[in-house]
Amino acid sequence: MSDSRKCLIYICSILCFTGAASQEFQLEPQNLFVLKDSDAQFRVTIQGPWEVMTWDVGDVQVLTLPINSPSIPATGRFEASFCVTDDTSCVQFTIINTTRNDTGRVACTVQNRPGQKVAQLHVQESGTVSILGGDTTVPQDEQVEFQCVTSAWFPTPTITWNQNGEAVNSSLYNTTSVADGDFFNATSVLKFQAVRNTTVQCLATIPALTNPVSSSVFMVVDATVPVPPDWTVLIAVVVSFGGCALLVLLIIAIVYCCKRRKQKQTNYQDEMSRRVRTQSVVSVSGQRQGRVNNAYTPDSQTSVAPSEVSDFDQEKVYSVITLPDILHSHYVENSDGGPYNTVDETGFRKHRHVTIV
Repeated sequence: MSDSRKCLIYICSILCFTGAASQEFQLEPQNLFVLKDSDAQFRVTIQGPWEVMTWDVGDVQVLTLPINSPSIPATGRFEASFCVTDDTSCVQFTIINTTRNDTGRVACTVQNRPGQKVAQLHVQESGTVSILGGDTTVPQDEQVEFQCVTSAWFPTPTITWNQNGEAVNSSLYNTTSVADGDFFNATSVLKFQAVRNTTVQCLATIPALTNPVSSSVFMVVDATVPVPPDWTVLIAVVVSFGGCALLVLLIIAIVYCCKRRKQKQTNYQDEMSRRVRTQSVVSVSGQRQGRVNNAYTPDSQTSVAPSEVSDFDQEKVYSVITLPDILHSHYVENSDGGPYNTVDETGFRKHRHVTIV
């Protein structure tokens, strides 16, 4: 194939594509946000001639527009017209007094044109905004708090704060929202330190709003009003030291109790050992024999039954009150014929006593 024929085919392809493109149409905007009860308008531009145009809202065809006749609306809330009189290349479609039920797809179809152009309609509702408490006077350097409440919004509004016309850093406030039927309520809390007189403004907005809804209060800073002391740090320190002291006392008490218990066990073991040793000594001493005393004469009762001896002290203790002097005394016979008793020079009789323990 020659180069000239290639060039001709390429030019024909471009012309065919341009002709096909010129037969297409565009729908704008692709996403439209409007408030409830306001009008929603879409615009379609068409290249080249056309005959019939139809419009659908949701899954329902609401309007048919022939190019050579006035609009034929399906209901009184929908209408179409040329953007400029006698200019068929631009058509404007309007939904009057929108409702939440209109939210969804809006489609345009042109007869003998390929495809269907679709856009999205979002019908929203704005509610109320208020800062609780109103204007206020606070001590200087006090931590202040403002609460902004929004009610009956759809969807959830975006809340921001301004101080003296300047946007507040989002780290200084937090926002929560909750559903209430078909609407949303939101609460935002702003905290900052009072330094100077300030106008505080709360703003709520949704995409359908051109300007946000706002509420403002004025804060007066009074340097003569004393700031109440903040006991938080002191309480935290006292609690910390108190907790440490209680822990130390508890440890000391546990150690003391353990030592006492161990000491009692040791004393008990020592006492048992002492008693065992004592019994051993008594047993051994009971087997020892004394020397014979020639001067000893047994009395009528000189023995004690073994059962009368104590379990812990079986050692016999003998105490002689007076021993006879054999060299310087003489014996006198008892009147009853019993053994002799010693009599000293003074004439007194001496008796021997034995104490058994």
